[in-house]
Amino acid sequence: MRLSNMNKEKRHQILTRLRDDNPHPETELEYSSPFELLVAVTLSAQATDVGVNKATRKLFPVANTPQAILDLGHDTLRDYIKTIGLFNSKAANVYKMCQILVDEHNSIVPENREALEALPGVGRKTANVVLNTAFGWPVIAVDTHIFRVSNRTKLAMGKDVVAVEQKLEKVVPKEFKVDVHHWLILHGRYTCVARKPKCGSCIIEDLCEFKEKTEE
Repeated sequence: MRLSNMNKEKRHQILTRLRDDNPHPETELEYSSPFELLVAVTLSAQATDVGVNKATRKLFPVANTPQAILDLGHDTLRDYIKTIGLFNSKAANVYKMCQILVDEHNSIVPENREALEALPGVGRKTANVVLNTAFGWPVIAVDTHIFRVSNRTKLAMGKDVVAVEQKLEKVVPKEFKVDVHHWLILHGRYTCVARKPKCGSCIIEDLCEFKEKTEE
């Protein structure tokens, strides 16, 4: 079955409103360097940004470079992030990641998708977030929020996150591409929430093609 997306004009209106409401969107993960962002995004899988920030506020003042984390040691790193879900596997991945960055990249986060995805714990979504947020690439990382908003509104429909990413890459005009990831994730996190979307307070309610709108 072919999924029906909204028309070009309505899509442009939606993106314009989101831009006007938040002209300079930023990630809610706290970071001060590409490396800190890479670690934070890696830790954020199946965890909240709030939870990750609580852990990194203690970790980064002590160790915020690949070598510093290696010097810290795997077990101590694990203790710093033990409040985050899947902390055992995440600690192992971050520690291995740091070793590769030191050995192969002179401790610098590579501005290269292939090199990023070769790092432990880094998949396509994480690579896209780093490329977009740290380096300003016009790439779109699709998480559960963006997947839900894109399908629910019919902005860009797809059966999985990769399909939605490909659709967004195709239909989002160039002027919006750098920031659309942030607009959609924030919209999904605070307005177009999973269980009961807050349609009554949504700035794009009249443009959204979701049929089961709420009055909230």
